[in-house]
Amino acid sequence: MTDSDSKKGKHNGHHAELNSPHHHHNDIVENEPLSWRFWRKQRYIVVLMAFFGFFNVYSMRVNLSVAIVAMTENRTVIDSDGNESWTQDFPWDSKQKGLILSSFFYGYILTQFLGGYIGTKIGGNIVFGTGIGTTAILTLLTPLAAKHSLEMFLAVRIIEGVFEGVTFPGIHAVWARWSPPLERSRMASIAFAGNYAGTVVAMPASGMLATRYGWESVFYVFGTIGCIWYITWIIFIRAGPELDRHCSKEECDYIQKTIGYVGSKNIKHPWKAIFTSMAFYAIMASHFSENWGFYTLLTQLPSFLRDTLNFDLSKTGFLSAVPYLAMGILLAVSGYLADWLQVKGIWTTTQVRRNFNCGAFLSQTIFMILTAYLLDPAWSVVCLTIAVGLGAFAWSGFAVNHLDIAPQHASVLMGIGNTFATIPGIVSPLLTGYIVTEQTSTEWRLVFFISAGIYLIGCVIYWFFASGELQEWAKSPEQKALEAEERQLQLTQTSGFVNAAAELKE
Repeated sequence: MTDSDSKKGKHNGHHAELNSPHHHHNDIVENEPLSWRFWRKQRYIVVLMAFFGFFNVYSMRVNLSVAIVAMTENRTVIDSDGNESWTQDFPWDSKQKGLILSSFFYGYILTQFLGGYIGTKIGGNIVFGTGIGTTAILTLLTPLAAKHSLEMFLAVRIIEGVFEGVTFPGIHAVWARWSPPLERSRMASIAFAGNYAGTVVAMPASGMLATRYGWESVFYVFGTIGCIWYITWIIFIRAGPELDRHCSKEECDYIQKTIGYVGSKNIKHPWKAIFTSMAFYAIMASHFSENWGFYTLLTQLPSFLRDTLNFDLSKTGFLSAVPYLAMGILLAVSGYLADWLQVKGIWTTTQVRRNFNCGAFLSQTIFMILTAYLLDPAWSVVCLTIAVGLGAFAWSGFAVNHLDIAPQHASVLMGIGNTFATIPGIVSPLLTGYIVTEQTSTEWRLVFFISAGIYLIGCVIYWFFASGELQEWAKSPEQKALEAEERQLQLTQTSGFVNAAAELKE
């Protein structure tokens, strides 16, 4: 084992909880920072590829939010006689646009659980890669479908959702076999930052592409990038370190020993315990709350900037990306900070998850309300940037929490939770379409008030019921047997001390 792989961990009260799933391996704790030579560790290559995978997931998801503005805007047409007239490529009203923007999530909600379940059986790498690769092909077909009919367009977006639905549960199956406990927050957070990097690039790029080359180019460019990523992923990434020839024996041994088990294809999920776990329901409530605010802005921010603040299309795409740039940067920072606080014993895992998550939600509630009242071009962008950016700390709370409470079942928990958390993606655009019919500031104010209220509810539930400890129902028979042996050993030692003390008194 390398020097870095054999660094000793601290042993104190905080760390009893920190590594509760793997406390018998506390003497094997690697806590080296991610250096610029990340390629020396194969698990960091997995993180990098997952980052670009999520980049594609979100670039292909959000490009429609900008493209639909170009697809439905009025433009001047000059006929052969020199007469000017106004025309639209697609004369959709606000309710139809709301339906189109939410259609993706009709498919997305169907495969969350399936993705998590299959990920434990055939490998998260296959599920994650196939989901993105197929979505990329469908993205290339989107212009053809839109020109054929609204129904065909909706069908393609729904099927895209079906395949993207397996990505988040799939990557949790990857982390369950690749991420050591003290690196979970930063590995997952860096990968999830790809979501926001994709959003940051896709929104302004989509605006520029639509303006210069037509809205069709938006789908052709991002679909092609997704296909290139998929080919690279299937060549270089495997389900676990023991299957990856690029992973050294030292790194493989370290990962498996700290995780405490080697991924099995015959995991039995304790369904009753899962569905009666308040710690799991706390994660679900937070995921729902964060997604409500996130999806509301993801699908509606370009329209809000155009309708209420009167920005043109090119500026709309750029300004819509600014909040996600903040979130992408802060997500990497929050992941490192979460791990550091645990390693130093400053906070337990439960404290990190709870404080990060609830602190973010309270801040987001405040800035959503400020946005609703200000409705000023400059201040609205500032408030929304802060509101979205601080969501990074929530993601370093609830989004990693599945791996804390039940690592072997994490992909299934993410699948179930993300099914529930996808409801905002369906309901929010539709609700906004029904509320914002006249594009007035009063209508948009109500949209932001609803998001703020849901953030606050999620904050309260998570604060009282969240946990960072391995749940009893999630322990493997081997872990339970080992804990029983340790308890027996402690009792024996205690009994020995008592007997020795009694003999001394005599």
